[in-house]
Amino acid sequence: MKNLLKLVVVLFSSAIFAQAGHIMQGVGAVNMSMGGASTAQPIDISGALQWNPASISVFDSKLLDFNLGIFFSAPELNSSLPAGMMGPGSPAVSGTTLDQRPVSPMPALAMVWGKEGSKHTFGVSAFGISGFGVTFPQETNLPVDANGNPNPAWNPNDSNPINFPQSMSGFGQLKSDYMLLQVGLTWAYEITNNLSIGVQPTVNYAALQLEPNPIASPSMTLGYPVSDKASAIGYGAQFGLFYHSDGGVKLGVSYKTEQQFSDLSFSNTYLDGSAAPAVDFKMNYPAILSVGLGYSNDMFDLAVDYRNVDYANTDGFAEKGWTQTGSVKGFGWKNINILSAGIQFKGIKKLPLRVGYTYSSNPIDPELAFFSTPATAVIKNAFQFGFGYHIDDNFTLNGVYHHGTSAGDTSGKMLNPMMASPTNPYGAIPGSKVSYSMTTDMIMVGLTYKFKK
Repeated sequence: MKNLLKLVVVLFSSAIFAQAGHIMQGVGAVNMSMGGASTAQPIDISGALQWNPASISVFDSKLLDFNLGIFFSAPELNSSLPAGMMGPGSPAVSGTTLDQRPVSPMPALAMVWGKEGSKHTFGVSAFGISGFGVTFPQETNLPVDANGNPNPAWNPNDSNPINFPQSMSGFGQLKSDYMLLQVGLTWAYEITNNLSIGVQPTVNYAALQLEPNPIASPSMTLGYPVSDKASAIGYGAQFGLFYHSDGGVKLGVSYKTEQQFSDLSFSNTYLDGSAAPAVDFKMNYPAILSVGLGYSNDMFDLAVDYRNVDYANTDGFAEKGWTQTGSVKGFGWKNINILSAGIQFKGIKKLPLRVGYTYSSNPIDPELAFFSTPATAVIKNAFQFGFGYHIDDNFTLNGVYHHGTSAGDTSGKMLNPMMASPTNPYGAIPGSKVSYSMTTDMIMVGLTYKFKK
């Protein structure tokens, strides 16, 4: 039992990579295969607990659902500087850096207690619902060698200035690691045979590590420091309504409040090993409004969800720009809209087939793209293909394959706090550019167990 608990802690402490901003588009193999649509179509308990606590009222038995996925991401970071920026007569510089982060696990655990004839249904869940992470190594194709002498082998057309060493006004290695684990306790109540309400208090654990740490003020001689992994605890809630007609039409709405976190307290170290001042940063999880429509008959289950994510009023995301000491105030993200759709075909005995699609708008304004280089996990289009297999009356195996794409670059100008002014508030470097794009792939399997009555 101790080894099992250790394994659960390790899995849920790993980075979870989000698809819509820094928010997971779905939870578990079934919900992911439906594109994350579940507000009005509770096909499985994990999706129901994640998107509408009222909808678990449809389950009239005790169910356990465990899922584990392997996530692959391929971010690319590009930047360029115009000719003359690195000194009189210097050429234009541009290059691309590929992410070197390994694959990441994606776990999800849920349980529901339902009873036929009872108006009350209870649930508990532990989901990794948010995260980002990149590892862009320091550029090695540099205009000067370790002694500061001109490098005759330097190729300015394959040299990424944003990853130049900090001594050359770059970031050096750019690395981030963020995850958010949410535990929910859910109660649903059937007001009538067709209408239910649900309440879900939530407790959250978040951890963030940054290299370099732009939240800290830089030293004029030592640059930006590197942070340790800081953690914080947060609290919130989710409320939902769910209606299902006798003809198969289903409606759902839920509201997840902003998850209020304590400050992330970073201990920082300069690259020479000396201690840097500690710094605190508050980063909440945004409020989410979800509205869903579903329809079911003997052959198909259809689901469509719309979500609005309120980044613009969330601590850590609403703030933008530089402080007076050259540290970053926040990401400066805007609200996003998410559309999820899925279909389940039930025409093959014991083998339901699922297809899902997710669209997300981009929270990053072009003028602020530079600030989000540690958080490039923005996917515009995501496609999912999944299946289920009913092994027997108690066990069901589910699987899904996901592919996501940013559908182009998020791009803007390189920024420098030393160049900030009333007419250039973010310190944009004329003629410069920074951009990033990515694709994602994931394979996930899940096992649902229905307890015998």
